[in-house]
Amino acid sequence: MAGESCVPRPLFGGAISTAFPARFQDVSNIREVPDHQEVFVDPDRDESLIFELLDLKGEVDDAGSALWFLRDIANEQDAGDNMVVEHSGTLELPGLRLGEASAVARTSVGQLAVSKGRQGREAQNIVRLYLANIRLKNAATDVLITAYEPLLINPLSESAAAVAAGPAIPAEQAGCLPMSEIFKFAVMNFNVHDWNLFNGGP
Repeated sequence: MAGESCVPRPLFGGAISTAFPARFQDVSNIREVPDHQEVFVDPDRDESLIFELLDLKGEVDDAGSALWFLRDIANEQDAGDNMVVEHSGTLELPGLRLGEASAVARTSVGQLAVSKGRQGREAQNIVRLYLANIRLKNAATDVLITAYEPLLINPLSESAAAVAAGPAIPAEQAGCLPMSEIFKFAVMNFNVHDWNLFNGGP
């Protein structure tokens, strides 16, 4: 598995596609996932990738949109007070054209302490959260791509049963691509094939 590669993956019934490693399993095969989300997880590493389609937040400034959504997710998970923002930037999406130009994703990365499911603060894990926001203004849609990479597993967390407590095993040591690379690949390969998914054309 040392040469793990990303493979094409259809999303939302094939209306959208991207690419990431085959080890990420479709969560909708296990439990119900909201229609506006696609969720994939590698249970052996407790890593996850989430693709989400939201109504465009017109009041949010383009330049700071990824950081805004990152803070919003941290607050939803009761982690707004402990998040450390590590990096913000942009990625170009060569395959997705909006008019004459390639689409651009704003990105932001932060570390935060989060609990699994309904567990309390005493069971918080330290995770790195990668977030990309692709603004499809023609379709009045904010696309969010988020990736969770556990850094430290709490012994009281549900995750400890699957991946063991303590520092996460580095991806390279496990023969896997690092989550930073998987995230970047999934964002840059994001493409829309059927704009009817958004009830409108480009």
